[in-house]
Amino acid sequence: MVSLLIQVEKRVSSSTHRGRLDIIADMLNASHGGVKKTYLMYRCNLSFRQLKHYLNFMLKKGLLRVVVQVVDSNPGLFEVTDKGREFLKAYKNLKALMK
Repeated sequence: MVSLLIQVEKRVSSSTHRGRLDIIADMLNASHGGVKKTYLMYRCNLSFRQLKHYLNFMLKKGLLRVVVQVVDSNPGLFEVTDKGREFLKAYKNLKALMK
């Protein structure tokens, strides 16, 4: 009986991990209106290394854009694009189908 409960608990706890699409959707949801890197990192619960990876990917794919370019090499604010909004719609529709 105890081993059965442990197996069930492992399955339930492992299903709470976010996948790549979940992280991208979290970042896009948090980026409405323009946000800084630090805000995204804390809001989406990412390490700095993860944040850099996802930001680079999303900028290349056109899901996010840089709003304000600061004079130094540090970009200012990031904002969701129209393509990013389309991604969020599709993501929400897929999530609804999985319920």
